[in-house]
Amino acid sequence: MAPSFDKVDTLSINTIRLLAVDATIKSNSGHPGAPMGLAPVAHVLFNKFMNFNPKNPKFFNRDRFVLSNGHGCMLLYALLHLYGYGLTMDDLKSFRQLGSKTPGHPEAADTPGVEVTTGPLGQGVSNAVGLAIAEAHFAARFNKPGYELFNNYTYVIMGDGCVMEGVASEACSTAGHLQLGNLIVFYDDNHISIDGDTDQALTEDVLKRYEAYGWHTVWVKDGDHDLAAIAAAIEEAQSVKDKPSIIKVTTTIGFGSKLQGTHGVHGNPLKKDDAAHVKELFGFDPNESFVVPQEVYDLAAKQAASGAAAEEAWNQLFAKYIAEYPELGADLKLRIENKLPAGWEKNLPVYTPSDPAIASRKLSETVLNKLCDVIPSLIGGSADLTGSNFTRWKTAVDFQPPSTGFGEYSGRYIRYGVREHSMGAIMNGLAAYGGLIPFGGTFLNFVSYAAGAVRLSALSEARVIWVATHDSIGLGEDGPTHQPIETLAHFRALPNIMVWRPADGNETSAAYYKAITETHTPSILCLSRQNLPQLEGSSIEKAIKGGYVLKEVENADVTIVSTGSEVYLALDATKLLESKGLKARLVSLPDWLTFDKQSEEYKLSVFPDGHPILSVEVMNTLGWQKYSHEQFGINRFGASGPYQQVYKKFGFTPEGIAERAEKTIEFWKGVALRSPIRRAFAQVE
Repeated sequence: MAPSFDKVDTLSINTIRLLAVDATIKSNSGHPGAPMGLAPVAHVLFNKFMNFNPKNPKFFNRDRFVLSNGHGCMLLYALLHLYGYGLTMDDLKSFRQLGSKTPGHPEAADTPGVEVTTGPLGQGVSNAVGLAIAEAHFAARFNKPGYELFNNYTYVIMGDGCVMEGVASEACSTAGHLQLGNLIVFYDDNHISIDGDTDQALTEDVLKRYEAYGWHTVWVKDGDHDLAAIAAAIEEAQSVKDKPSIIKVTTTIGFGSKLQGTHGVHGNPLKKDDAAHVKELFGFDPNESFVVPQEVYDLAAKQAASGAAAEEAWNQLFAKYIAEYPELGADLKLRIENKLPAGWEKNLPVYTPSDPAIASRKLSETVLNKLCDVIPSLIGGSADLTGSNFTRWKTAVDFQPPSTGFGEYSGRYIRYGVREHSMGAIMNGLAAYGGLIPFGGTFLNFVSYAAGAVRLSALSEARVIWVATHDSIGLGEDGPTHQPIETLAHFRALPNIMVWRPADGNETSAAYYKAITETHTPSILCLSRQNLPQLEGSSIEKAIKGGYVLKEVENADVTIVSTGSEVYLALDATKLLESKGLKARLVSLPDWLTFDKQSEEYKLSVFPDGHPILSVEVMNTLGWQKYSHEQFGINRFGASGPYQQVYKKFGFTPEGIAERAEKTIEFWKGVALRSPIRRAFAQVE
């Protein structure tokens, strides 16, 4: 039955609008225009259609809502307040203030009810594709006759900015191919961006573009008033099971303001006289602020109570499911509780120096073959580089619409196509859904294409794993266009992300162990194309500290610290130095973030006082100063040729490393050196 609407619905819509007006005025910043225009859509969706329980924002089968145009975040905060998610009126009044639950753009780690962190345009709708993939996968894996455990929708509001962003185009193309009928996107067609009328930059027929992607399209021509048309559009979208839907809703930005329909109301609070005008127009007292009529709270509470009842019914159904399908039930219970199968880590490969030299991308493949069958929450893929990244394990089934003949929705291997950026954003959505650990493969250099998504992984505390192969000039003939130089410095500078560059098999296993067990931190695993020997002295237990002494000597003249494919070269360099009567320690430092979290005592045992430290890595040297007195790296672009020749050209041979170690010893002779680990004060972390 189609929902009906009365004066309380109108009152609720205007209340949402005025909460946005008041909050942006009080903070003297923010975007009132989008919430004022979108309040009818948001109210109809939340009050008449969405399934959620504010008392448990993590109810597993809840509908997901993503505000992709995060600059309209007061729309979301107002809804979360009205429906009882724990945001108080004081929280709304502290909008954009330091330490508040209502930051300038929605942040999943800060605010209950926020599914994904949005703000950078295009990211939210791309995350939503991941959320929809997750639901389709869970439904295919766990639903049984009489047990429809998973049937939730993912709803999105996006604006013209998201429509213009390339990452959204990538992700929406993927969604169309995957026939994600559980994804419903509202396109706020208000014709305004920060620069003014969108006709200055956007003149294509957006619905035709999405139709070409394989989406179902609907147009609500009067999004300001026609609540019945909005509801009918949602019902129509829900009825289409084999296509995602986009509902174009033509709205007036800043509806009710003297500046409505202009970019003047986009990113600036209303003037006081305009705010008074709007309040009078909507029947509110112009002298009062942050007013919510009781009947508005009551209407929202009724819908929230319905969601709580739905969760209780779901919990009862799940209890019966566990009894009838104990194996699947146990798997799902672990995922809901964010736990891993007992003993999974025993499947991590362990190596000795007698084992053959193997490229770390192949070592990664071995780990995935060992783990993907024992950790069913792992869900992988590649940006069209499966045969180079080695990300597809032997028993993998592709995640594909069954109608394509390429796979099943129960499959766990995603063909992202040549879409690195949206792969990163989709993985953020997969992680946000819960119960899944996404990993995706590409070349390390092309992770830079996805930098926006990687940054939001770190900010969102999303457990996302990048399998980044071809990690250096060691990829050889592809040359400087593909050889990472600055990439590690960039991502190591990013807070809350592990950037692993393992030197052998044990370190590769350690990298996966940390990537899987650190539930609030994403990882980039930087893996070699060329073979690497298994090192004497390496172990998983040592490597999971992020750095350790691979070769210890007493009264050392120098410590060499290195990562990845340079570690074995540095080890050979220490032997050359020994032949000249010089004593050299060797440290492997596969992940800086993990090492930095160790105790001061441990870090000083790895990098002690008393002698110089030389870093060796075929990358830009930026950042190595915090561990070493001298740095040997590449502060220019690489070169095309067989990797052995390229390494030799830049001096990365045992002889070249030994020569620079000798110069380091000579330069610092007689100086009472303190470890670079020592600091006068701690950094802001």
